[in-house]
Amino acid sequence: MNRKSESVLITQAVPLILTGIIFIGLAIFLRYFIVLLNSVTHVDISLKIRLTDVLVGLTIYIKTAVDFAIYMGNLMHAYPGWKNRIAIEVGTAVGNALGTIIVLSIWNFFRDVEVLLALMIFVASLVLFRLAQDGFAHALSGTTLHASLRKVIKLCETALGKINRIFAPVFSKLIPSLNVKAQTKKIGFISLFMFAFTVPFILGLDDFAGYVPLFKIVNVFGFAIGVFAGHMILNIFLFISPKTTINVVKNAYISAVGALVFIGLAIWGISETIHLLF
Repeated sequence: MNRKSESVLITQAVPLILTGIIFIGLAIFLRYFIVLLNSVTHVDISLKIRLTDVLVGLTIYIKTAVDFAIYMGNLMHAYPGWKNRIAIEVGTAVGNALGTIIVLSIWNFFRDVEVLLALMIFVASLVLFRLAQDGFAHALSGTTLHASLRKVIKLCETALGKINRIFAPVFSKLIPSLNVKAQTKKIGFISLFMFAFTVPFILGLDDFAGYVPLFKIVNVFGFAIGVFAGHMILNIFLFISPKTTINVVKNAYISAVGALVFIGLAIWGISETIHLLF
């Protein structure tokens, strides 16, 4: 193998191997963080990892991965090169994980206080309605939908838009913009890391908050590991082929089904809120 081939192998292999290492590191950190939470709360979070919980977390994450894929794809296009790829990879993974951990911590402390838990679940349901609207918008942006199905989705998207408009002043600050513009000057590793960290951190908060209604039926630790694994898989496929990966996650039918799942979870969350309060 000549020196050029070795260089290509390194630039391809290092980011992919690092993706797996980051996933393992974040999973270990989460485990010990939960041990710490369990030491200061009355109800412990189970550390048992069930395959079904991991698969649920993985599946639901992939259905919410459109925003992540678009953002990371835009970053990779704006800042090419394997060293920048590592900064983007680490920043997005850590940002997503930290947002997840913060929501998990808030839920763990407040789940015994029914009024606060009800408020958190209600806000989570509103986040899900917003994610559902985005899902329908992604579906409508495609060209593969049947005309009659497109009309139904358009009606749903319009109805959700009216609901979400009521809370727009709040969500306009919570849901970040995914547009990325490359800077003309060279950007350093740390600066790119922080840039890559910011949006996934907020998206991690938003998305994991939307999962709160599920916490009554899934093991949270296994579910969170599934979310981390989903982000790892997305990272790997984005590195191998950003354009193809974004096209797959933006598939109109996948986006539409994901939106319907979000609506179902949101309605369930609102019913849980009513049950807790009344």
